[in-house]
Amino acid sequence: MTETEPGLRERKKRARADAIVDAAQRLVLERGLDAVTVEQIADEVGISPRTFFNYFDSKDDAVLGHRALDVDPAVVDAFVGGGPTGEFLRDVEAFAVAMIGGFASSPDRVARTFALVESDPRLLARHVTWLEAHRAEVAALFERRHAARPLPADAELCSMALFLVLRAAGERWERGGRVGAVADHVRAAVAQLAAIARA
Repeated sequence: MTETEPGLRERKKRARADAIVDAAQRLVLERGLDAVTVEQIADEVGISPRTFFNYFDSKDDAVLGHRALDVDPAVVDAFVGGGPTGEFLRDVEAFAVAMIGGFASSPDRVARTFALVESDPRLLARHVTWLEAHRAEVAALFERRHAARPLPADAELCSMALFLVLRAAGERWERGGRVGAVADHVRAAVAQLAAIARA
């Protein structure tokens, strides 16, 4: 594989973004949100502030690890095409695991994000705004899926169900002592959602 091939470029880009998040979180946990600047984060990683903004729109986004929806295009294509199994909740489970893989690859990073969101109302507000933007993006994917395989409910409600599964998996991981990966708890969260629907 050469330096110019997309796979390597994407891995390097993700590694740099992860390094920015790790530096931003470490500095903010040490000094507090107001005492940390974009310039300090960039310096910690060995990049320019201009390069920082190629990865994140703001300091808060870097601290929280907020990025664009990062799901393998093949997974997206399978989902909007009515798959991968054709069974709605199993497909939601697969998509949830893929979403988590895009932003929760490091348990330590996830744990720091939880702590930071809980520590500062501004970060909580920013996180809620980011989640809402992603929910709208995911709702659009459900709309596309509906054309291939009719949804059991409207796209907005289906997208809310997916984000409920993500949140429940995160909370199960947190209650379980942050052992393993958040994705390990998706199946149990989906099972609970199915049980509620049957009740």
